[in-house]
Amino acid sequence: MSYLSFNKEELVNLAYSLHREMLCTNRAGSYMSTTLVCCNTRKYHGLLVSPIEALGGERHVLLSALDETIVQHDQSFNFGIHRYNGGVYEPRGHKYIVDFKYDPTPTIEYRVGGVHLRKELLMVHNEDHVMIRYTLLDAHSNTSLRLKPYLAFRNAHQLSKANVNANVKLNDVANGVSSKMYQGFPDLNMQLSKKAEFVVVPDWYYNIEYTEEQRRGYDFTEDLLAPGFFEVPIKKGESIIFSASLKEITPSSMAKTFDAELAARPEKLSFKTCLKNAADQFIVRCGKDTEVVAGYPWFGRWGRDTFIALPGITLSAISSTGKDAAEKINTCKAVLDTMSNEMRGGLFPNIGKNENAAFNSVDAPMWYFWAIQQYEEATRDRAGVWKAYGPKMKAILEAFRNGVGNVRMHENGLVWAEQDHKALTWMDAIADGNPVTPRSGYQVEINALWYNAICYTLELAKEFKDTKFTGAWKDLPARICDSYKPLFWVEERQHLADYVDAFGQNVFTRPNQIFATSLKYSPISENRRKLVLEAVTRELLTARGLRTLAPKNPLYQGRYEGDQRTRDNAYHQGTVWPWLLGHYIEGNLKLHGKAFISKAKWIIEQFEEDMNDYGISSICEVYDGDPPHTPGGCISQAWSVGEILRAIRLIEKYEKE
Repeated sequence: MSYLSFNKEELVNLAYSLHREMLCTNRAGSYMSTTLVCCNTRKYHGLLVSPIEALGGERHVLLSALDETIVQHDQSFNFGIHRYNGGVYEPRGHKYIVDFKYDPTPTIEYRVGGVHLRKELLMVHNEDHVMIRYTLLDAHSNTSLRLKPYLAFRNAHQLSKANVNANVKLNDVANGVSSKMYQGFPDLNMQLSKKAEFVVVPDWYYNIEYTEEQRRGYDFTEDLLAPGFFEVPIKKGESIIFSASLKEITPSSMAKTFDAELAARPEKLSFKTCLKNAADQFIVRCGKDTEVVAGYPWFGRWGRDTFIALPGITLSAISSTGKDAAEKINTCKAVLDTMSNEMRGGLFPNIGKNENAAFNSVDAPMWYFWAIQQYEEATRDRAGVWKAYGPKMKAILEAFRNGVGNVRMHENGLVWAEQDHKALTWMDAIADGNPVTPRSGYQVEINALWYNAICYTLELAKEFKDTKFTGAWKDLPARICDSYKPLFWVEERQHLADYVDAFGQNVFTRPNQIFATSLKYSPISENRRKLVLEAVTRELLTARGLRTLAPKNPLYQGRYEGDQRTRDNAYHQGTVWPWLLGHYIEGNLKLHGKAFISKAKWIIEQFEEDMNDYGISSICEVYDGDPPHTPGGCISQAWSVGEILRAIRLIEKYEKE
């Protein structure tokens, strides 16, 4: 039995199957995502969702769905499923599904009468191209396969409505047709590996509902255009491939391409191999740039998320082969180089690129140092690191020392960050035009990261005889330590304040203090690190991550649900984040050594059951703060996957030692 498999009883239960989503990416920005039974429940779902450069580079849903119908003796059995206005599912093709497995690619089997059909879905790497292979495993009479595509041609964040401007005209291509519903879009080429008839019957399908959008408080009703359908005879044992691509494909090459792509897919036979596969899907190569997608299906690249996720999804996802290790290390460097080239005045773009970039993250530059530390530890090439990144590191420190944007070092050596109506740290939710967790002033994690960045840069500068830098900065670490301890320590709570502003300490118990326990250079003593970890364990630790606020706090919200305003208000007010566990585990391993290994393993093992839940074969963005810690947010989040992988690697390291 496959590690990721589902039986008929599970699949026909829509409450179960619609809650579980699959994701495949092309490693270049495009993806395919839907539920186990291929019923779309999000506006982000689709069989081909691709970035369109002519439309600002944003992702657009081109091919939303594809209905399959088996025809025998003039009887039709439609395997498709859509939800229409009023909660009506039609057709109800999921009742014919008998098996689903995801190894090495999503594979669904249908049975009706004497017909047994297998469907395999595959995204072609580095191409805007999805392929679906249909194999007739059994049939007792003449059989035809009918395929009806549903087209959207719209931004992934929006929904389409029936309109007179849609171009319903099709152009002939080899064994298929191409469509361009609106100006500015590329042609979508829909082809079969076998010569087939395409019956042109353009028709709008109205009021298709997306239940996840409804649950999240968004517009959830869409109209899709079905331009017609393919019909082709299929024999027992025969395979026919459907291809949807932004370039025309040679039909005779489809089978070879499919087999080659399938052979290149990694096995998903364990928790760890699932996570490594998920990690690879966040890496996007486009031209000379290599970037990290923060999360699927709706996030793009985020600067902060890139640096936090990068070591885990590259350096901690290395398999046993030397070739794989070299590739992962090169990928890590390529991402660092891409981001380094976009640094401006000591800051990195948090979202957007070029003229659309927003430099609104005070912590992204500090996480840059941390990511470089992890890269240097993996390569042991300190000279190469200093040559490649030393000038950038020094420029960032100088910018923070002298002041950049709304960030500046004060005389006490600590960094102060403040901007009206803006959230500058990772707790960046905005509701009603204001930060939910404003955190202006001295932030506990920013200053821990600041101390770590200075100490690390001084270490390298001393080794490579940069006397100018060491002379100017050598006295600062001691000044920071002398300021950090009395400013942030909350004696009555025995942990660190979350931030300190003009009104004094914010003493809420939050997880941001854990970074003072996990970073290579910490501004607090071992005893205080122990007390911090005890407080976090006591009040914030769950089986899925760390809560962002202690439940006893009156502002705590234990459910991440409702419309956007409601969710934003809960985002960092109790919601659980898995990525924080990497630093929680690292802090405890540094403090307790092997004595903490069994506890660390138990924490990580809790995620194994999630491989078959929500976003299958991955780890989601957030969980509810209250038990049973229901998953939410993105179905696959880069720093969630990355930090769990990094924690696994840390555990293995301590076991060996």
